[in-house]
Amino acid sequence: MESTNQTDAIEFLLLGLSDDPELQPILFGLFLFMYLVTFLGNLLITLTISSDSHLHTPMYFLLSNLSLADICISSTTVPKMLLNIQAQDQRISYTGCLTQACFVLVFAGLENCLLAAMAYDRYVAICHPLRYTVIMNSHFCIILILVSLIISVVNALLLSLMVLRLTFCRDLEIPHFFCELAQIIKLACSDTLINKILIYTAALLFGGIPFFGIFLSYIEIVSSVLKIPSGQGRYKAFSTCGSHLSVVSLFYGTGLGVYISSAVTESPRNSAVASVMYSTVTQMLNPFIYSLRNRDMKEALRKLTVRMASLM
Repeated sequence: MESTNQTDAIEFLLLGLSDDPELQPILFGLFLFMYLVTFLGNLLITLTISSDSHLHTPMYFLLSNLSLADICISSTTVPKMLLNIQAQDQRISYTGCLTQACFVLVFAGLENCLLAAMAYDRYVAICHPLRYTVIMNSHFCIILILVSLIISVVNALLLSLMVLRLTFCRDLEIPHFFCELAQIIKLACSDTLINKILIYTAALLFGGIPFFGIFLSYIEIVSSVLKIPSGQGRYKAFSTCGSHLSVVSLFYGTGLGVYISSAVTESPRNSAVASVMYSTVTQMLNPFIYSLRNRDMKEALRKLTVRMASLM
């Protein structure tokens, strides 16, 4: 198989979820709808939190950043897919593909870190309520966001720049709707051992450590809540964690489903369909989870809606 290291001449083909021409309009409409819901829903969450002084707390500050990360990760993948379907052109340049993969890694890593930070916030609020305002002060929250972002950017740049050392073959078809780093590496003709080691290490660090932190936080939370004598008090404490637990279950559950589907099936298309769950559907559902399960958010949304209606 002929290979090349002239990266400026390389173009990848994003095969998408299906090559059936009759399904393309359906996929276009479906993903356009999901993207608009994701973008507008998360934007509404962010605007609601910023406009209501009662929501200017660490928990909602972290939630607003999670919503921004959801917008960014969806905007990195879905618009290019919609453009490819509309133009009936599956090509993406080498630079464009690597850039897209890098941004996906940045925002996926950031989302992982934010979910862990939100679990720590709930741990402090329930297990150390008297020290909550001291520990979760605005300065500490900003540092959490910045550290999470810096770590995610460094990791994404390291993994992406390591692709530059690879030589690629001529058959550059990616059976996916966006450039996933693992799929790019599979197309290389040169040795990819170092790249694979880095990917598995990063997956362990960015998947395992945040999840382990969330798991430990909720062990402490459950232990503390069970000591509350009042049933109403236990329910109130658990209810503050319900939305976060739902998002964590959805994010890690769908991510785990992708890897399981990749392991048990030989069809790359099936893996691509599974990837839709963690890269698109999860981000679309997060605003509904937090708005429908949270009384403060529903009240703030109602006030914002009334305020916007009065201005029209």
